[in-house]
Amino acid sequence: MLKGCQATILFDANYHSNAHVIVNQGGTNSGKTFSILQVLFAIAGQQANQVITVVGQDIPNLKAGALRDALKMFGDSVQISRMVKSYNRSERIFELTNKTIMEFKSYTDAQDAKSGKRDYLFVNEANGINWNIYSELALRTKKRIFIDYNPNSGFWVHDNLLGKEGVQLVISDHRHNPFVEENMRQKIESLKEIDIELWKVYARGLTGKITGTVLDNWHICEAIPPGAKLIAAGLDFGYSNDQTGCVEVYRQNGELWINELLYETGLTNPDISARLTSIGLSKNTPIIADSAEPKSIEELRRLGWNILPARKGSDSVKLSIDILKRYRLNVTRESVNLRTELSRYKWRTDAAGRVLNEPVDRWNHLIDPLRYIALNKLKISKLGQPKSRLPFTSMSPGNQLHREIVNDLIKR
Repeated sequence: MLKGCQATILFDANYHSNAHVIVNQGGTNSGKTFSILQVLFAIAGQQANQVITVVGQDIPNLKAGALRDALKMFGDSVQISRMVKSYNRSERIFELTNKTIMEFKSYTDAQDAKSGKRDYLFVNEANGINWNIYSELALRTKKRIFIDYNPNSGFWVHDNLLGKEGVQLVISDHRHNPFVEENMRQKIESLKEIDIELWKVYARGLTGKITGTVLDNWHICEAIPPGAKLIAAGLDFGYSNDQTGCVEVYRQNGELWINELLYETGLTNPDISARLTSIGLSKNTPIIADSAEPKSIEELRRLGWNILPARKGSDSVKLSIDILKRYRLNVTRESVNLRTELSRYKWRTDAAGRVLNEPVDRWNHLIDPLRYIALNKLKISKLGQPKSRLPFTSMSPGNQLHREIVNDLIKR
C-alpha cells in the first residue's frame, strides 16, 4: 500500500487479484478509477522497466477523469512524488526513477491501437471504447488488464469477457467508498424514487437498461467553426452538491455548436465572475441564467455582466427540448461533462416502466442552461415554422405561457 494514499476495499480486490483481466463494474462515486490508479502506482513503484498504459475514449475524457486523479495522487502522496522522476505534461507520461513509465493515451481505431506494447493496461470507461480497439490493446499486454465502467447497459465486456477463464468481475457502488460525503450518498440513493433503472446502475452498480434519452441528436465536433455566430451563454447556479454550469451556444448553417465553459461546485457569485473572466467570456455576451436565483443574477449584473433571467413556466421544459430537437447539436470534444449529461439525460418512467413526458431531473446542470438559451434566444421561424402567428386555437387554456413564449420568439 502507498503511504499517503488511503485505500478502499476496491484497492485490495484489484491489487490482490490473480486474474489476467479484472473488470470493475460500478456505480457513481464508487471509487473504482481512483483505486485502480492506486494499484498501478503501487505496481509501478515495485517493478522496474515496466510500461503501464491508461486508455480513455479520448484525451479530454482522460484529462477530466483518470489523468486528473493520477495528478492528484502525485501531488498528495509523498511516496508517489518521490518515486516519480518526471511528468511530461504534453505527452501525459509519468517516468519513475526505476525506469517504469505510466502513459495516458487514446486511440482512434484498431489500426492505431496496434502501435506499442505494454505490461499493464487500464481501460477507463470501457463502454466508450469499441471492442476492436480493446482487442488490439489486449493482445499487446503481457501481464494484467484492468477495466472500469458504469453499466448503463450491456456491451462487449458482458458479451465477450465475463464468464471467461481468467476474468474476474468486481461490482461496487458508493457504499464501498468511505470517502463519499453523506449528502452525496443521499442524492445517489434518491434516484430510486425517480427512476429504478438509474438507481440500479448508479446506486448499485448493476447492469441496467437505460433507454429513452431525451436528446439523441447530438454529435461530437472538434471545435466551434470559424464564422459561427455566438447566440448567448447559459448559466445554471449550484453550490455544494450541484455544479454551477455554463455553456456557450453558436449557430451556423442551421446547426447549433455548443461549448462547455464551466462545471464546478463551491463557487460563490464573485467566483463565477472570476471564472468567466479567466476563460475569456466577454461581459458583453448575453447570459441567460436560472431565474430561480434573482439575487445571484443581480449580483453578477452589478459585477458588469450582461445577464438576464430565463423565462420559465409549466411548459417551458418540454418546449425548450422540442426546440433543441429541431437542430443538429454539435458538442465540442472538450465539453466532457456536457457529453456525459447528454448520455444520461432520459425520460422518466413510472412504476410500470411506462415512459413519461418528463425528463429525469438529474445530470442537467449544463443541459438546463442550454435549454434556457433555446427557450429565450432561438427563433421558431428559423426552424421551418411559419413566420406568422401560430394557430393556438387548438391548444388548451392552460398553455398560456407556451403561447406567450412562442409568439414572442416569432416576433424577434
